Amino acid sequence: MEYISHPFIAPETMEKRTYQFSISMNALEKNTLVVIPTGLGKTAIALIVAASRLYQNGGKVLMMAPTKPLVEQHLRYFKAHLAIPGDEKTKFAMFTGEASPEKRTAEWMAASMVLATPQVIKNDLIAGRYDLTDVSLLIVDEGHRAVGNYAYVFIAERYMQTAKDPLILAMTASPGGNKEKISDIVENLHIKSVESRTETDPDVRPYVHEKDVEIIRVDLPPELKAALEDLKALVADRLDQLKKAGFPVTDQASLSMKTLQEVSAIIQQRIAERDASGFAAASIHAELMKLRHAIGLAESQGCMVLKAYLNKLLAEGNAPGGSKASKRIAYDPRFMRLLNRSIEWKEECHPKLLILPELVQSILDESPDTRIIVFATYRDTVKMVVDTLQAAGISAERFVGKANKDQEKGLSQKRQIATISRFREGEFSVLVATSVGEEGLDIPSTDVVIFYEPVPSEIRSIQRKGRTGRHNTGRIIVLVTRKTTDETFQIVSRRREKAMVTGMKNLTGHEKKILQTALPLDLDDLQKAKAAQEEVFSGPKIIIDDRELVSKVSEHLSSAGAVIRIERLLQGDYKIGDRILVERKTSRDFVDSLIDRDLLDQLREMARVCPKPVLIIEGGDIYSQRDIHPNAIRGALAAISVTMGIVIFQTRDAGDTADLLLVLARREEENGYKERGSGQKEAYESLATAQEAIMSAFPDLGPKYARALLTAFGSLKAIIDAEKEELLQVPGIGAKKAEMIYELSRRPYP
Repeated sequence: MEYISHPFIAPETMEKRTYQFSISMNALEKNTLVVIPTGLGKTAIALIVAASRLYQNGGKVLMMAPTKPLVEQHLRYFKAHLAIPGDEKTKFAMFTGEASPEKRTAEWMAASMVLATPQVIKNDLIAGRYDLTDVSLLIVDEGHRAVGNYAYVFIAERYMQTAKDPLILAMTASPGGNKEKISDIVENLHIKSVESRTETDPDVRPYVHEKDVEIIRVDLPPELKAALEDLKALVADRLDQLKKAGFPVTDQASLSMKTLQEVSAIIQQRIAERDASGFAAASIHAELMKLRHAIGLAESQGCMVLKAYLNKLLAEGNAPGGSKASKRIAYDPRFMRLLNRSIEWKEECHPKLLILPELVQSILDESPDTRIIVFATYRDTVKMVVDTLQAAGISAERFVGKANKDQEKGLSQKRQIATISRFREGEFSVLVATSVGEEGLDIPSTDVVIFYEPVPSEIRSIQRKGRTGRHNTGRIIVLVTRKTTDETFQIVSRRREKAMVTGMKNLTGHEKKILQTALPLDLDDLQKAKAAQEEVFSGPKIIIDDRELVSKVSEHLSSAGAVIRIERLLQGDYKIGDRILVERKTSRDFVDSLIDRDLLDQLREMARVCPKPVLIIEGGDIYSQRDIHPNAIRGALAAISVTMGIVIFQTRDAGDTADLLLVLARREEENGYKERGSGQKEAYESLATAQEAIMSAFPDLGPKYARALLTAFGSLKAIIDAEKEELLQVPGIGAKKAEMIYELSRRPYP
């Protein structure tokens, strides 16, 4: 075997493969997207490029991956193969958000290579904890995620603007078959070259291990067939209602997610035109989405998962704040009949679950050391599969995301890593995973992957299949229920996978044309952008609530040069100086909060604790968001602005919101109102105005009651010295207000 020889690569640790070496050399010349099948060494290519870049250009390498287990896997690989000089304790650093910001900052300064999840890098950049100036290589793993609001997009843009000598290497096994999405990835990551290989290419073929795909088909049991008839009758009724209202709907047999999205767009158009039929149709559309989900569960998941979802719909329909869609479904007689029948389901009846233990056991009997991954879409199914396998005496564990859902706790990133490590070491034989296990995980002895159900996404399908056949022949088993969407998804996925391979060949062949269209940014533009960034970087100071970082507002603020601090704010989303708190709501969230949550109490509390409260409503027309009478929304706006004294602004989008926040921050600084106190006080027209302001600051009083109290007692001292019975004599001052004034005036300051 021939090994790669390089000063920064550990000797005799990396086999020299022609295609890896060729791709790496090209990737050192320009920003490159590498698309090769799983198991063919994308990480090895990243290692070669990283070693060369550090040796020739110095600086540091930043490698990002979507999940902590994947970051940890890359860290182990690079520690084993990348032989860079320096202290063993400091030359590598792993960032996943669990360490303190201060520790991350110190480790960033010392490390030659940082491996991280993108969200923590994005948050640190926004907070100004470090910059990307000295990063000589940015590696983006699972590059197909670089679309929309994902953190990769922001980081790549900031990197190209601020790095002294930028170079991006993006890698994926499955960019998707959609040309528009591929174009977005190329543009968002500033890609100049695409390097793709398929399993049939001559330089790749010697390293490809066969993957045998086996389809096991099953039939629905009578219980689920009857449930499907009821659910489809409910869907047909809703489709008929939309048709009578003048909406172009298809028959149920042709009902797809694309069709529902097209109908939704028409509904939103009618709502924007204040057409009353649009609001009613929106509720019916929501019912269709819920019922379609129920049908999917019945067809591919089974009795018990469907039963749990039916009970969830009933609970939503009976809840005080439940949506109209949930209530209409829950009160439908056909739904109630189905729900009552489901009470009799005591154990799983879907044949997938019934055959799975025997299937898994037969595989383990043939080869006891085999590692098997079972992929399922839903957490309920994962739990059900694990329980069933364990009951059959098969060692199995679940692998799910960290978020808690319903009554089930997720797995922390630390536990995810521990679970993968134990699986890799053979402590249990079967890993049952949701989509969190689809990307990148390399478990050498995983010989079998079982799809509990097909998935229509070519990206997810390829990622699932890529967990096997990495080091020897792999086996893929797909469970398909006859005459259901399982069969449709199986066909769609296969067609899209073929389209993706064809599309990548075309992309490589016409690469220059596509990239020139997608990337108009030239060197002059880049230098101008960098100059502009340096010019505005010492901008106004804004504190952002850490939960608000999911919006693009923080990105726009950071790019505009604001000096940002990230904290957990008790009230508001943004804090400007000592006086201003800003609550930001999208138009839809504003209306939803008025109905489903207590927005007015939230805003009232914000107004109580700060002198200058601000509400920003971002997005479209608030009157067209839900079927609510405009006067109800006007009344809420009046209460917020007039009664609570909160200034209301409306903005177009996240960028417009960021611009407004910057203006507010600059005005505060220009007028001397700086963060943590400039010592300046509010200027009042007269002593009487100042007295009213002091009394108004008491909780739940405001100017009206302040004036009433001052008129009755004549001075602030007299009010504070008054007994509760005396305070109650003032019109409008009830027991609660009297108690508050009396207690607050006498309570010692802690």
